[in-house]
Amino acid sequence: MLMRFTFAFALVTLACATLGAQGRPIDAERSTLTVFAYKSGLFSAFADDHIIRAPIAGGSISDEGPLAVEITVRSADLVVLDPALSPSKRAEVQTRMVGPEVLDVTQYPEIRFASTAIEPAGADRWMVKGTLTIHGATRPAAFAVARQDGRYRGSMTLKQSEFGIRPISIVGGTVKVKDELKVEFDIVPR
Repeated sequence: MLMRFTFAFALVTLACATLGAQGRPIDAERSTLTVFAYKSGLFSAFADDHIIRAPIAGGSISDEGPLAVEITVRSADLVVLDPALSPSKRAEVQTRMVGPEVLDVTQYPEIRFASTAIEPAGADRWMVKGTLTIHGATRPAAFAVARQDGRYRGSMTLKQSEFGIRPISIVGGTVKVKDELKVEFDIVPR
């Protein structure tokens, strides 16, 4: 089953890079953003959940002056992992995800997150608020972040419909992708 997950998740992911470092770039090679799109519907037992890797194209973390984080993901770089699917089925899901039905990467090439406020929430913990732009729509986003071993980790949930993406539905709606996507991130500053 195709994940329409418009990678709202990537955004979340973007947001995840919230930590405190002063204007340091994010280490894109060591950082990860993963989006999870789950199936639903009467016949969901015959469908597939989806796992998507969203490589970070760029971003930075600042802790001098006001704390801040920015993250960018290229929509076309999202990759459907789904190891249980055959290569042909995985390719079909990939094509639908990046095509006009979901992310429409030609028209909306980037997913961006920019913090507007980062508030302490305990030792090595923060609540990050900002804006997430996916599929041409910019919405508020908030999530918790924790720092451990120099890495910033967290997750968030977002709804595809809030970004103008209608979750994929087949067989008259008896098999579909849930509107909610889960995004997990593990951000490493340089």
